[in-house]
Amino acid sequence: MRYSIERLPICLCLSLCSLVSAADKLTFQELSALARSKSAKLVEALPATLGEDNLKKGAAFLGEGPDFIFAVDAATPPELVLDEGPGLKMTRVKGSNLWIAPVKLSTGRTHNFHYNVAGASFGGRNDVPAFGPYSYLKPGVQPGKLSEKMVHESALYAGMKSDYWVYTPAAYSASTPAALMVWQDGEVLVPRETSRNQIVFDNLTAEKKIPVIVHVLISPGKVGTRAMRSVQYDTVNDKFARFLRDEILAEVSKKWNLRADGYSRAIAGDSSGGICAFNVAWHQPDQFSRVLSRIGSFTSIQWHPGEIDGGNVYPNKIRKEAKRNIRVWLQDGSGDLENNHGSWPLQNIQMANSLKLMDYDFRLSWGNGTHNRNGGHTELAEELLWLWRDYDPAKTSQTYVMEATEKAKPLFRIKALNRE
Repeated sequence: MRYSIERLPICLCLSLCSLVSAADKLTFQELSALARSKSAKLVEALPATLGEDNLKKGAAFLGEGPDFIFAVDAATPPELVLDEGPGLKMTRVKGSNLWIAPVKLSTGRTHNFHYNVAGASFGGRNDVPAFGPYSYLKPGVQPGKLSEKMVHESALYAGMKSDYWVYTPAAYSASTPAALMVWQDGEVLVPRETSRNQIVFDNLTAEKKIPVIVHVLISPGKVGTRAMRSVQYDTVNDKFARFLRDEILAEVSKKWNLRADGYSRAIAGDSSGGICAFNVAWHQPDQFSRVLSRIGSFTSIQWHPGEIDGGNVYPNKIRKEAKRNIRVWLQDGSGDLENNHGSWPLQNIQMANSLKLMDYDFRLSWGNGTHNRNGGHTELAEELLWLWRDYDPAKTSQTYVMEATEKAKPLFRIKALNRE
């Protein structure tokens, strides 16, 4: 993809700039106004907003939608390199060693960047999120409601306590059974402005592009001080699926009116939460037929040969066992993890090829991201639209078939291994 420095229209923005104190942390729009007017206040505003340390390390940026400002502290002219593309020249802030570049980026994905300074690579960040329009609350859309934190003590996992929250869109009515979506590592989605998931839920529901969905955000449990996340999420058996069905959802159903058919239920997660989502639907497709697995850990984290299966077995299980009636979105990137448990990107490619060979309705979203949730957060609207496409509330079942466009494509192949 090609990038260029944005030639923004010249605007003094005197009324706005006069109200902005350069020592305050500014919004993107306020910082953009100072940049457009080439204000002397940028010398103070950039460190106050982006952090002096980030500027010196070459890790400073701020964005809103497709519009971004990158800034760096450098004694010699730097070039900004986005997604390994050609270097872009930057503009010096008068009276300083600060350099800025306003840039437009494609949304619904993450980006990587670094600088070329004096002939050497400097600074940079991976997985810079560029959120699309559905990640910003649209005019007239009423926000949904997040419940208070609830704590469940498990019988199946003796002594384990789990926090969870329930998010309902404004259109939810207790008189009508709603679809359901369960999110692993649910605490990550609680801050509304960070992941922006709640905003996407609100926008898509208001436009009736997805059904009215009750979202259950559940955290991994603990037994005393012992974290149970990997035991719950990475173990390939039906225990966590039974925990959700018989304990959490039985409890949630007492307060919220939920549909019971698997056709109306989805499950999602990232990393170990991603394999967990797939694992639940694999063992209980009657309970969950829609799966969102992002940077899924289909590796040997909980594999004990001859005793317990881990996620590394799934590519072969898909090819050898009876086909499940599930729809699956996989997301990963070439910069994901590799360690003694296995390779996350290679295993996700194996998952995609296994699903394809068995004619599953699946999608693999592939980027250049690392083991980071931002990739999934930025493409959430696309994920939900695909998972819930052709949903009909009058139905309770559907036989999922691979899309014709996917069927016409070849298997995923690896041309070369990057050893840099």
